[in-house]
Amino acid sequence: MIEELQKTFFDYSLTDDLSYLPAVTKEQAEELFQFFSDCTLFRWKDVNNDCEDRANALCMLLDSWHLPNCKAWVFSGFFLNKGWGSLSNFWNYHVAAAIPVMEESGVVYYVLDPATLNRLHTVFHWADGITAEAYSYHLIKHGNYYIFPPGKIYKDNWFRRNRQNYKWTIQGLSGINGVSKTGKAQVCFNKNRILKTEKVFNDFKRNKPFLPSFQINVFQ
Repeated sequence: MIEELQKTFFDYSLTDDLSYLPAVTKEQAEELFQFFSDCTLFRWKDVNNDCEDRANALCMLLDSWHLPNCKAWVFSGFFLNKGWGSLSNFWNYHVAAAIPVMEESGVVYYVLDPATLNRLHTVFHWADGITAEAYSYHLIKHGNYYIFPPGKIYKDNWFRRNRQNYKWTIQGLSGINGVSKTGKAQVCFNKNRILKTEKVFNDFKRNKPFLPSFQINVFQ
């Protein structure tokens, strides 16, 4: 029997210490996954665009609802360190919101990414599924990091949320890549759509949905 090659590895050097976060139960995490899968605010089928904005918006909602969250990142080996490895869809990287879950063995991080998953999966299995060719490297960061910098990526030189990338997040939820040249032009002609999206987003922030599994025993 040929042993299957491990395609993705956890990058400890770029991962943040998130031990301070409380953890939810597996049932609660699954309920959150299903809620966001059905949420029309997110364009999950637009898998090749705006992953940073979907992840950022989802983490902002969880922050507003006082639920623990972070972000899972996966990089192709070639993009991260000019080594071997590629991701699906010729991506250099992908990012999604994640949540700590308490299991018998301890805290395990699960990914909330209906763009690439049809059910809840661990960060490892999510990253492995996105990896086209070995190797890729996955890591976990604070939820308020929006994007990594150009050039060399270190643990602490990432860009945090600010007013500008908040605008990009709302534009991304509207189906517009506000960073691209085409997207900048689209912003000018779709201001009403963007304002409507922002209103829906803020309504979600202010009004936590009723999630039955969270009514008791919220955190472990």
